[in-house]
Amino acid sequence: MAEKKPPKSDSPFATRIDPTKENLSQDQMHFIRQVELEQWKKNTSKLRTRNLVTGLAIGALVLDGYTFYSVSQERIMDEIDEEAKRARMKGPKTGAN
Repeated sequence: MAEKKPPKSDSPFATRIDPTKENLSQDQMHFIRQVELEQWKKNTSKLRTRNLVTGLAIGALVLDGYTFYSVSQERIMDEIDEEAKRARMKGPKTGAN
C-alpha cells in the first residue's frame, strides 16, 4: 500500500516532525519516546488479543478436522471387521477356525 502523507497544517500540534532532522532537546526526545512506547503498548495488547482469538479458532478447526478424520477411520475399521467376520462365517469349517 502506498503511504499517504498528511496535508500540511498551520496547527502546531498537528504538524509531523522528523526527530532526525529537527534539533530537539533531550526532554523533547524523551517525551517522544514515552509517547511512542505508550502507543506500542496499546497496539500490542490489541494485537495480542486478536492473535489469541485467531489461534484458538485455528486450533478448534484443526481439532474438529482430526475428530472427523478419526471417526471416519473408525468406521472404515468397523466395516473391515464386519467383512472379515462374514468371510469367516461363509468359509469352510476347519479345526483352525
